[in-house]
Amino acid sequence: AFPAGVVVIGDKGFAGREFERDMTELGITFVRPDRRDEKRRHGNLSMIRQRIESIINTAKRQLSLEQHGARTPHGVLARVAQRMLALAAAIWHNWIIDAPVKRSLIAYDH
Repeated sequence: AFPAGVVVIGDKGFAGREFERDMTELGITFVRPDRRDEKRRHGNLSMIRQRIESIINTAKRQLSLEQHGARTPHGVLARVAQRMLALAAAIWHNWIIDAPVKRSLIAYDH
């Protein structure tokens, strides 16, 4: 059901042979930070985690995705996509006009 090469990045809390076996059966490569009591596998993933946290923070604060107002999963997907595309367009526009702050949406927040 998943395309080949899917990689899911998770938290240390998802450690466990049964969970990893289930992910493998689904064709998913699951990556998580190494625990102290196990041999080194993936190492420190703090850079990836920092990027993910930054994206989530942008989605919550600048795009107001916690108050999306959707009633169905498809509605959530549509509203998230709409707001992410709007952010991408605003960043592109800020690059074109050589704005000092590229990721700012303040000028568009009316």
